[in-house]
Amino acid sequence: MTLVPTRGAEAARVSSATGADDAWQRDWAPLSRCADQDPDALFVEGKEQRVAKIVCRGCPVVAECLADALDNRTQFGVWGGMTERERRALLRAHPHVTSWAALLQAMRAEGRGPIRSPADVAERLSRPS
Repeated sequence: MTLVPTRGAEAARVSSATGADDAWQRDWAPLSRCADQDPDALFVEGKEQRVAKIVCRGCPVVAECLADALDNRTQFGVWGGMTERERRALLRAHPHVTSWAALLQAMRAEGRGPIRSPADVAERLSRPS
């Protein structure tokens, strides 16, 4: 199955053009790159997860999606560019985090630009405060 960015990609262009990249989106789902895709394509196993994660690259709401999945302990599927295994590892590595939404929003507000990938999250969490 081929996943093609549609409405989410348009939102990314609008967001970049308006400078709204740093704004936290509470109603993030309609802005996602996967909004108009077959949901089953994101609930896959094995090698297919890599394909599903590609959809998340450059998504304008990847941080919001990831925060939602982490805060709600979503067990299945690719969310915010991470598989369930990657999310479990992140949760185990940072058990002190009580609100991933608040943490990721604060990271974005640091003025270092938008969070575009799970690698951004891991890199920023590894920095000394």
